[in-house]
Amino acid sequence: MTNPEPTGKPLLAGKCLCGAVQYAVADEFVYAANCHCSNCRRATGSAFKPFAGIERGKLAITGGADRLMIYGDDSGNDQHCGVCGSLLYSVVREGAYVHVAMGTLVDAPSIRPDKHIFVGSRAPWFTITDDLPQYQAHVVDA
Repeated sequence: MTNPEPTGKPLLAGKCLCGAVQYAVADEFVYAANCHCSNCRRATGSAFKPFAGIERGKLAITGGADRLMIYGDDSGNDQHCGVCGSLLYSVVREGAYVHVAMGTLVDAPSIRPDKHIFVGSRAPWFTITDDLPQYQAHVVDA
């Protein structure tokens, strides 16, 4: 990926735990959610993955592209730092969008997760305690 498409909106910085991979993304997220599916739980090592979705062209790797570890194919994959293993984002929707792992953002985005998805497969040891809507499976956004 090269520079994010110019939009006039501020760019947010993001990086992995060790700092080997950095990215920039436009603060133009279309949707955000907390995903409780087993794949997101395994990829993050946590009870759920807070993510924000945006068109793929609005995110660019700004440093360490050669250190990315990609799990999956061009139409859908998880992109991790190959050094520390941090999940940075997932390429989804036939490669058109990315789901940025919100915990890797250095700057605060203007969007917040507004729902829990895949609660039908949430970790049995975790209790959702907020008032956000809960969906048993996926909810189509945008």
